[in-house]
Amino acid sequence: MRLITFKNNNKIGIGSLKGDQVIPFSQSTEIPDDMLSFLQEGEGAITKANDLCNNPEEIITLKEVNILSPISRPPKIIAIGLNYADHLEEIRAAGRNMDTPEVPMIFNKQSLSANGPYDEIHKPIVSDKLDYEGELTIVIGQNCRHVSKDDAHKVIAGYTVANDVSVRDWQMRVPTFTIGKSFDTHCPFGPAIVTKDEIADPHNLYLKTEVNGEIRQESNTKHLIFNCFELIEHLSTAFTLEAGDLILTGTPSGVGVVENKFLKANDVVKISIDKLGYIENKVVNEVLK
Repeated sequence: MRLITFKNNNKIGIGSLKGDQVIPFSQSTEIPDDMLSFLQEGEGAITKANDLCNNPEEIITLKEVNILSPISRPPKIIAIGLNYADHLEEIRAAGRNMDTPEVPMIFNKQSLSANGPYDEIHKPIVSDKLDYEGELTIVIGQNCRHVSKDDAHKVIAGYTVANDVSVRDWQMRVPTFTIGKSFDTHCPFGPAIVTKDEIADPHNLYLKTEVNGEIRQESNTKHLIFNCFELIEHLSTAFTLEAGDLILTGTPSGVGVVENKFLKANDVVKISIDKLGYIENKVVNEVLK
């Protein structure tokens, strides 16, 4: 299934996207009406949703809805740095002596950075060093701790596309990345959570990032240094992963900071990943309210 959160007739609901049709889950009283509650219910909710999709009483067209962020406020947004070999090489080529990480480099994005797949990204008032990072993202499907890499697939609800938007000067002037990664609107993701049964191998997916139609990033998830299952093992050793958590798995080469190509107002960033779809976000100047 391709699980989405959408707005229709001024009401927000969840459902399954099939081509240009949406099957709203609101037609069943047994299925939660928001994505986080749906994921927290686990396999039971997935089974009920599958049954509904096989025999729906109501279908609406995609053009009747606005697709929103799949989860309005994820419990945690966890991100991984330096997790593609080609990204590591471009950083070295730019003059920074970086060793291949022996363990994953972990940082957080605050939950309020979550943004819709087609919503605007703010260029902050305080910086002109706004950058993009296209990333395969894991969506956790159940609360879990001490998960082995061999069992990690069991705790995944699905996968989605995200942009780890980065304010580079704020990111790099302190030892931890969190503040430069956590500005409001700086984690657009979606358009759907594609359930794991739809993705035969998350480690062989083509990823592309475009800015105003120009390809900036082009790679494959097979180049991840630490794969999805290894990341879950590592993270769950330290703390509980919760249903609805996002794990942004890292970005390949081609980020703007390397060639001093930062985003500006009216730029459009499109990130596509095989089988998952794409997100597309326009950059606008932040306005104080």
